[in-house]
Amino acid sequence: MVPCWNHGNITRSKAEELLSRTGKDGSFLVRASESISRAYALCVLYRNCVYTYRILPNEDDKFTVQASEGVPMRFFTKLDQLIEFYKKENMGLVTHLQYPVPLEEEEAGDEPEEETEGVLSPPELPPRNIPLFAGPCETKDIPLSSENVRATEVSKPSLSETLFQRLQSMDTSGLPEEHLKAIQDYLSTQLALDSDFVKTGSSSLPHLKKLTTLLCKELYGEVLRTLPSLESLQRLFDQQLSPGLRPRPQVPGEANPVNMVAKLSQLTSLLSSIEDKVKALLHEGAESPHRRSLIPPVTFEVKSESLGIPQKLQLKVDVESGKLIMKKGKDGSEDKFYPHNKILQLIKSQKFLNKLVILVETEKEKTLRKEYVFADSKKREGFCQLLQQMKNKHSEQPEPDMITIFIGTWNMGNAPPPKKITSWFLSKGQGKTRDDSADYIPHDIYVIGTQEDPLGEKEWLEILKHSLQEITSMTFKTIAIHTLWNIRIVVLAKPEHENRISHICTDNVKTGIANTLGNKGAVGVSFMFNGTSLGFVNSHLTSGSEKKLRRNQNYMSILRFLALGDKKLSPFNITHRFTHLFWLGDLNYRVELPTWEAETIVQKIKQQQYADLLSHDQLLMERKEQKVFLHFEEEEITFAPTYRFERLTRDKYAYTKQKATGMKYNLPSWCDRVLWKSYPLVHVVCQSYGSTSDIMTSDHSPVFATFEAGVTSQFVSKNGPGTVDSQGQIEFLRCFATLKTKSQTKFYLEFHSSCLESFVKSQEGENEEGSEGELVVKFGETLPKLKPIISDPEYLLDQHILISIKSSDSDESYGEGCIALRLEATETQLPIYTPLTHHGEMTGHFRGEIKLQTSQGKMREKLYDFVKTERDESSGPKSLKSLTSHDPMKQWEPANRSCDVGKNSAEPSPPEDAQLTKPEMFENPLYGSVSSFPKPLPRKEQESPKMLRKEALPCPDPGIVSPSILLPKAQEAEGNKGTGKPTPTPFLSPTPRLRSFTCSSSAEGRPAGGDKSQGKAKAPASLHAQVPAKRPIKPSRSELSSQAPPPPPLAQRPPLPVKSPAVLHLQHSKGRDYRENAELPHHGKHRPEDAPLGRAAMQ
Repeated sequence: MVPCWNHGNITRSKAEELLSRTGKDGSFLVRASESISRAYALCVLYRNCVYTYRILPNEDDKFTVQASEGVPMRFFTKLDQLIEFYKKENMGLVTHLQYPVPLEEEEAGDEPEEETEGVLSPPELPPRNIPLFAGPCETKDIPLSSENVRATEVSKPSLSETLFQRLQSMDTSGLPEEHLKAIQDYLSTQLALDSDFVKTGSSSLPHLKKLTTLLCKELYGEVLRTLPSLESLQRLFDQQLSPGLRPRPQVPGEANPVNMVAKLSQLTSLLSSIEDKVKALLHEGAESPHRRSLIPPVTFEVKSESLGIPQKLQLKVDVESGKLIMKKGKDGSEDKFYPHNKILQLIKSQKFLNKLVILVETEKEKTLRKEYVFADSKKREGFCQLLQQMKNKHSEQPEPDMITIFIGTWNMGNAPPPKKITSWFLSKGQGKTRDDSADYIPHDIYVIGTQEDPLGEKEWLEILKHSLQEITSMTFKTIAIHTLWNIRIVVLAKPEHENRISHICTDNVKTGIANTLGNKGAVGVSFMFNGTSLGFVNSHLTSGSEKKLRRNQNYMSILRFLALGDKKLSPFNITHRFTHLFWLGDLNYRVELPTWEAETIVQKIKQQQYADLLSHDQLLMERKEQKVFLHFEEEEITFAPTYRFERLTRDKYAYTKQKATGMKYNLPSWCDRVLWKSYPLVHVVCQSYGSTSDIMTSDHSPVFATFEAGVTSQFVSKNGPGTVDSQGQIEFLRCFATLKTKSQTKFYLEFHSSCLESFVKSQEGENEEGSEGELVVKFGETLPKLKPIISDPEYLLDQHILISIKSSDSDESYGEGCIALRLEATETQLPIYTPLTHHGEMTGHFRGEIKLQTSQGKMREKLYDFVKTERDESSGPKSLKSLTSHDPMKQWEPANRSCDVGKNSAEPSPPEDAQLTKPEMFENPLYGSVSSFPKPLPRKEQESPKMLRKEALPCPDPGIVSPSILLPKAQEAEGNKGTGKPTPTPFLSPTPRLRSFTCSSSAEGRPAGGDKSQGKAKAPASLHAQVPAKRPIKPSRSELSSQAPPPPPLAQRPPLPVKSPAVLHLQHSKGRDYRENAELPHHGKHRPEDAPLGRAAMQ
């Protein structure tokens, strides 16, 4: 029986909470150490402080308390004996042990799903067809049956004779004489020598290897001569070969068994591949296959203005030839075309979601600004994606700056899928969906997570690949597949990315009954894409509306124990190990309403009044209270609940089920979700988020989400190999950490980064008492100067520094954070900030200044900077309303708060009882569920305080509730001041990033009169007259540094003609949706208003 004081794997913060709750000196408990395996931590309360002592095992598995110098070490065979000994006074601890803190009563374990009751054993999966590339030398690892073992023991003295007899009984007439002689020589003399090797524990059979090398010598030569011919034949019929790919040079090796088997496998694979490709070519005809595997030209009908007269035009995007063609009619001749290198930039209007400006370069090297109005916002998005694909395809850069990722999650309900599931991968159905014009653009990576999956791995993989080939004409490569019972994750990638993906890792965590059954839990995959780390987690959490707390525990367990990513980052959990982390699955959080409101819920769903229901969504409420998915983001939900449908229809929710214990209710809920968390100042944009409407075999609907994600290449120093790059330096100044802890210990910092050769440890900081039980650790000027391996700004400004603050006593981490090196200026001290978290909980914050020194050079413009966003000045700052585009750090900061890193006073935070406003649901042309456009609302009713956050990035206030759900009242007041009326605040907003960032000084980048968004009085009319008609803003995080090339001054642009009433009428002719003045939801957060920048959001 486990003693009451042994709390197992509880977190350090939980241990402190339990001890503080008792309030008695001498209260104690024991927990598992977070820094050393098999070790424990003895936590003792004394004078309202928690003292932690490590209990270490020695080689004989005896325990000792790590004591101060001069105190003799005592060893105990059991923990009970150790605890009993230290209950005596004056034994070296701060006080003797008196009051054991008992275990908390845990919530009842997970129950089986309603549809799968009693199924508590893992499903029987068919054997995997894994190709074995083991040579003959590895057959010794095959276990022998007991009969064979006995037979071997009997015949061991005469093994050579036995094998000789067997050889003589075989027909060897077809063997070359020299081969037969070599086999006989091996049996007579060399077999005994190999036997001696095996007896000594060696895994090699050198004499057998010589024999097989001799036998395969001629065959190996023939294979080496044959393979290049087959590879050429394969490339001849390959429809997906990228123009940049070249055959790899053959590196001849010796004809050993391993090489031989590998070459034979390659030969077999090539023969099979050639046959498949020729069959496809003959089946599809001589002309079509090549074009079908590529992106066909797509034509868009737009409206433009010429000399004040609106006219219709056709814009034809030919991705493969790299041209944008303009025609005056569908059947008309080409008016003019612009090659890809002459298309400089796409600038979206935020006020009019269907308006786009294209900057092109003319023959005389002048910049021309062309303005077009599309049929709707989805068409504009499809056009931008095709243009971006064109720029990417014809880019001179060998490696991509950005990839697109498809994330899909589906609880299959233990039923096989229907024959056709392509709508899932095309992001078609309800919610934020893709335009048809983007159907031909394949994503770079597809990640598919399933729960209650009844299929075998091979069968499911074939279905996925077939579906993707149907819509992309491309055979995707399997990067990873991992299964825990019925929970599965599959990662597929374009063939061209196969060599860019490395360090693949998979793992799983069980969270079922007693955390030992795999009916609930998570599977994960991680890998490197060039220089960017990516992580994916598919989880199936506890079911039942009342099991919310158990789901939270599931999440914390997965966070702590899922082992993915770089092992060197052991102080950090998975939320800090990856540039981009995506979490998907059946999270099972429900709509928390009384069961008698079931029919009311169904009626609201039919009327698309999702906001009313989402205000009761358990996941959103738990995130708002910072209990789960801290600092994660989720796109706005605009689709119907995905559970629990009646199977084979999507028109009826089956929310009741008769059970032996009574009626079971499963109210319609958004159980299936996709969230993400990325490093600060990294480009990531959610392009779609919705659910399918035509896949009905399960009681859940599949959910899809697609993302643009910035990636970095494997940077090679321009100094060449072997040279030392000594120009770069990262210096931290006047830094301090504020920790929520009662521990009485000293602290030091660890700095981890891929730009450092190894992690760097600092000296101990000085502790000071903070406010409300907080501890302030000041490091002053003692922090070490970090030397990056490469100082080129193109490399260094894309890097991040992970920080862990650790206890000197136990080496346990008390908080981790992330600092982006994408600074506004180098050689200058700039303020920095990052929240500190540990095991998914807020533990404090880290502030200070940073000074970055790089070599000469500047960052080149990234592909994702090609599409930018601009607002119309006429709409005023109040028109910038967006549910996803906003300054994430503004929500941390109360109004009128300046950036001051030198103080540690308790900053004000918004009241915790801030009320949520439930907005009405409107039709939006971006979403697939719309039926018609609404009437335009009065402008003031369309305004939102979210769009007021456009000033230079301030230092956030770390103590404020997670910004992903709730707008602080300080900002509501700003909006009210600007409009004079209450501003409708949407309940949901896409989660802004709540991670580190770099502030500029408060004087820079702000108007002299202060921040417009703080509700200041309007400027005089004379000042407004000096403002240009259009002012681009920057929603891209990639250009928030001064290293980015500045945009051309507005004065260099050709003057714009005065808009005619016809054009104004044209711009207002389309019905406006509820975000008329907004950037599209998948766009980045708002930026300073000085210049246009990329579509990425500052996170």
